Amino acid sequence: MENEIRKIPKKSKIIILILTLLAIMSFLVITYLKELKIKGILNSLGYTQISSVKVINKLSVEDKDTKRKGTVYKVLFFNNKTNQECIGFLHKDKSNKYFEDFDCK
Repeated sequence: MENEIRKIPKKSKIIILILTLLAIMSFLVITYLKELKIKGILNSLGYTQISSVKVINKLSVEDKDTKRKGTVYKVLFFNNKTNQECIGFLHKDKSNKYFEDFDCK
């Protein structure tokens, strides 16, 4: 007895291709919007001439003592004003204030 191998229908292949393309496009749009948001935040913190902004990681954090929640972004960017590459953290607390901790080299 031989096992019969069935081909995937053409309609299913097209649906899989469309879903894959939608997933890739969604990922790219979300990444772009996140980087645009961080660029605006960095501009408000005084980093006006920057390029190559990249959000490496986003974490939700909670202060153990006060139980307040916040967000920490790990960010990499190039500061055109000082000609340095900076990496570090942006911390957003509950009151939507941002604090930075960058190391520029």
